[in-house]
Amino acid sequence: MAFSGTTQKCKACDKVVHFIESLAADGVTYHKTCFKCSHCNGRLAMSSYTSKDGILYCKPHFEQLFKETGNFSTKTQSSGKPNDLSRTPSKLSSFFSGTQEKCRACTKTVYPLEKVTVEGDFYHKLCFKCAHGGCKLSPSSYAALDGFIYCKPHFAQLFKQKGSYNHLTKTASIKKNATAAVFPEPGPDDEAKSEIQTQ
Repeated sequence: MAFSGTTQKCKACDKVVHFIESLAADGVTYHKTCFKCSHCNGRLAMSSYTSKDGILYCKPHFEQLFKETGNFSTKTQSSGKPNDLSRTPSKLSSFFSGTQEKCRACTKTVYPLEKVTVEGDFYHKLCFKCAHGGCKLSPSSYAALDGFIYCKPHFAQLFKQKGSYNHLTKTASIKKNATAAVFPEPGPDDEAKSEIQTQ
């Protein structure tokens, strides 16, 4: 019995594809050498291609050509159905809604893998920079003042006066004293007075 070969043809070049050089993507057969991006003609791998309407693209060109508009369709389709965005989400969907934490620097959503938490604020790792020089910071190499974060060298350069940080300590103690005057802490005499009044 003789081997008759295959009758499958490559979609790109329309020539017969032998088993050893065949590649199937989206149910369509190609030569390995014909499996190329239609835009840049670059060779594709199974992990790095996207197809639209049977046309092959590398992922960067697919995104460039079709994601810029936010619409993957070349035709606008009107289904005649009302938009269903007005309905309220279910309780289960709120479980999967993700994070609502916003980056203090850029005000965009911060996801757990890219989050840095400092002074009760959230930052993207890329947004966690010195307010003065744009230096990249880490949670152990920053100084904060009035809601701004600085690298330690710029903080010292900007705020250190006459060999000390006393002016900052004075400001902090003034703020602390002002808070204490508004909300005085009860002393031992105050507790004794309140016991006498309750009797």
